[in-house]
Amino acid sequence: MSADTNDLRLYWQDLASDCRMDGGDLLGENSLETAVILSLFCDACARDDDVIPDGTGNKRGWWADTIAPLAATGLNRREDGQARRDRLGSRLWLLAREKQLPDVLRRAKDYAEEALQWLVEDGEATAVSVAASVPRQGWLALDIRIVLPDGSEYRQDFQYHYI
Repeated sequence: MSADTNDLRLYWQDLASDCRMDGGDLLGENSLETAVILSLFCDACARDDDVIPDGTGNKRGWWADTIAPLAATGLNRREDGQARRDRLGSRLWLLAREKQLPDVLRRAKDYAEEALQWLVEDGEATAVSVAASVPRQGWLALDIRIVLPDGSEYRQDFQYHYI
């Protein structure tokens, strides 16, 4: 991750993300773990053809996604000049109320890889892969593997209750 920014540091602990304090201050850091947690567990806006689990039609998403078209104006470009995707989150929330079927695991894998693809597009990684499994009834496990530009690997396993 670029060294010129400092964000709130998130940690995955006890099946959820959390932040930590140090001397009364929130810990900050520019870490891959924080970027992965935000990418996976914030709700991305549903596509027009997605089925909304609760039937409300609420496509969710992050409020700043509405200004994402600014990327096309040159205000938000990658170093290679290409417009950034800059959509926060994943569509994993669409799996709520789903049955534990092979197709749901495939969608979980696809949604997670889609959410992390920006790491490759922005040059923070050379490859991203996800394996999805059901460790127990009602739970989803995501095994994240990210190959960094120097060839090293970042791995993280996430488990959370999704039904």
